[in-house]
Amino acid sequence: MNRPSTATPSSAPSSAPSTASPQGLPGPEASALEVRLAARSGQLQGHTSGLAREHVQVNLAILPQDLAEDFKRFCELNPTPCPLLAVSEPGSPTLPGLGLDLDVRTDVPRYHVWRHGERVAETTDLRDWWRDDLVTFALGCSFSFEHALLEAGIVLRHVEQGLNVAMYRSNIPTHSAGVFRGPTVVSMRPMKAADAIRAVQITARTPQVHGAPIHIGDPALIGIADLSRPDYGDAVAVHANELPVFWACGVTPQAAIAAARPAFCITHAPGHMLVTDRLNRELRQAH
Repeated sequence: MNRPSTATPSSAPSSAPSTASPQGLPGPEASALEVRLAARSGQLQGHTSGLAREHVQVNLAILPQDLAEDFKRFCELNPTPCPLLAVSEPGSPTLPGLGLDLDVRTDVPRYHVWRHGERVAETTDLRDWWRDDLVTFALGCSFSFEHALLEAGIVLRHVEQGLNVAMYRSNIPTHSAGVFRGPTVVSMRPMKAADAIRAVQITARTPQVHGAPIHIGDPALIGIADLSRPDYGDAVAVHANELPVFWACGVTPQAAIAAARPAFCITHAPGHMLVTDRLNRELRQAH
């Protein structure tokens, strides 16, 4: 199915101030709706790291209704990698608690379609794949706490270089629920030791978007052999005066889906998130 080439005038008034990057894509100061409209029109097909920085970004897992209860339980048992923020009604492409003009079928830059645990398609539009029994799960994403880290003056190399965050399958097991089980996926950001300490303090206040790091230092201790070869996302250098800092990652459900091998399901492509109207500051705990 072809996407419309532009958003409707009522959705994106021409009188609104521009928040686009030099390439015409939404940038860090864009609204959540601007990012969703860019994805909906097909203009935005890349990762969403650093876009609409004040807004909560979410991972998506879209499953048939007969698997929804098991998956919900899997998230409840693994709240750090799978912090559940919203669940749709069966067949509904909306998540009213996360945004009013929001369609999970079109508003993510890239999706992965799975059959029996194998990825069979990557697409920018789910309307041809949609079914009336599908339930959408929205899970918190580390891109949301990155705004707080940047505000604190902590350099994030992947954001600085315009890259997707590096993600790895670890040897840290998840708690199983029904057919869902598998390793915890982690995202990695290199930091100097002082910045890593501050990052722990800052992200510990955001448990709904993965909270504090689950490992700092030697990647081999959590089963990662080579930081230059991430399982998802883009590799970034770790300098001699830096430590790799690892957070639980919302791509963990994709590892569980690969192990469960459901007949059909859909996820976001790693790093290509749904940007919601909720604000990151709403998820921070008082300190």
